[in-house]
Amino acid sequence: MIFSRPLLPLLFLALASHLHAAAAKPNILFLFADDQSFETIRAFGHTDIDTPNLDRLVARGTTFTHAYNMGSFSPAVCVASRTMLITGRSLWDAQAIYKTTDAERVAGRLWPQLLAGAGYQTFFTGKWHIQANAEAAFTVAKNVRPGMPRDTPESYNRPLPGQPNPWSPSDPKFGGFWQGGKHWSEVGADDAVEFLQASKGATQPFFMYVAFNAPHDPRQSPQSYIDKYPLSRIAVPSNFLPEYPHKEDIGSGRNLRDEKLGPFPRTEHAVKVHRQEYYALITHLDTQIGRILAALDASGQAGNTWIFLTADHGLAVGHHGLFGKQNMYEPSLRVPFVVVGPGVAANRKISNPIYLQDVMPTTLELAGVTKPAHVHFHSLLPQLTGKARTSSYPAIYGAYLDLQRAVIHDGYKLILYPKIGVTRLYHVSKDPDEMTDLANRPEHAVRKRELLGQFSRLQKQLGDKLELGSAYNAQ
Repeated sequence: MIFSRPLLPLLFLALASHLHAAAAKPNILFLFADDQSFETIRAFGHTDIDTPNLDRLVARGTTFTHAYNMGSFSPAVCVASRTMLITGRSLWDAQAIYKTTDAERVAGRLWPQLLAGAGYQTFFTGKWHIQANAEAAFTVAKNVRPGMPRDTPESYNRPLPGQPNPWSPSDPKFGGFWQGGKHWSEVGADDAVEFLQASKGATQPFFMYVAFNAPHDPRQSPQSYIDKYPLSRIAVPSNFLPEYPHKEDIGSGRNLRDEKLGPFPRTEHAVKVHRQEYYALITHLDTQIGRILAALDASGQAGNTWIFLTADHGLAVGHHGLFGKQNMYEPSLRVPFVVVGPGVAANRKISNPIYLQDVMPTTLELAGVTKPAHVHFHSLLPQLTGKARTSSYPAIYGAYLDLQRAVIHDGYKLILYPKIGVTRLYHVSKDPDEMTDLANRPEHAVRKRELLGQFSRLQKQLGDKLELGSAYNAQ
């Protein structure tokens, strides 16, 4: 939904006046989750989860309802997503510099360094998972975490039919998020609150990059949060499958770590248990975000602070028989993306597709920094002000290794599995659960060819050198 034309000039003037008045540059608070799908915020209509603080953010600001991650060159999708985010580079350009990202830091090209050059004090806490020195990239960096908390064998292949669940998400003996004596989400919130308290009255603008490991597995939270989600409250996804038919050929099979969390074949009970833990960890994360927002209000700086909330990618947790993020379906590709700030319209939704990494050039524009030539992504300010009514991207591109490709355009999604020559086509705007494959229906042949053409253009633009093969040349 986009505001009607009569309101757009007013929105633009309000936001422009705020930006012009900010001789003191606005503060930037970036709240970043890990593995959080777009379908895990109650305010978006998902009533099986409780997220009161995220709901308030949604009510206060503008949501981009179709925010995507471009994909991954690694089974650890967060590595690719975060490398794109911190450098601004598109997927395959990010892969080319991934192992030498610290050279980008030495050259002063990383996101926090560009903002520091504009006068910002930069702060980081939490999950990093980027090949660069976080302590050297930020003014202040605390509790820099690895890609995921250390897990244990008991957290995999469970629960099995007729057998007791060997795992407890609330028991500190399993380590993981409990390692160190305090839940990692609480530690991250402590760090952010401490920074905000220390910055009270400061004249230098700040950039806070608060990166939670939650709700990545092992999905652990206090028992009181688990108790909010009895299994009777948990719905099995409508597109549940015991096993995804192409899982082994697309790199999302029995040997992939994320997929081994649940048993094969999938059971409805196992999916419910994993979703119970997923929801509980998100609600616990919501509480920590509420603490940060309260500290921001108490600091007296909320009125001049832009808040961006998103995640590095989504997660399947039972959709289509899959558990991980290494697939091209919406729950794994799509993430929440909420913007709150001076002059930003409240309770507004924009359906134009974006990439989550657009947050980086958006903050550069807010800070008055010219976007470097190597940054592929685009500022969202034109859409937030109403100056632009369409997306900066004619189509959305998705990729996973050399095993999966996707293109999303005009309400349709084409998924390609190049190694086996399989095509899947979904009318996602009418079939949001992606349950009706139209790829082999003659009446959709023209649409399929058009999407293949779109994909070919994106391949060239993004430097994707994968050969699709003869199976697609004939389509």
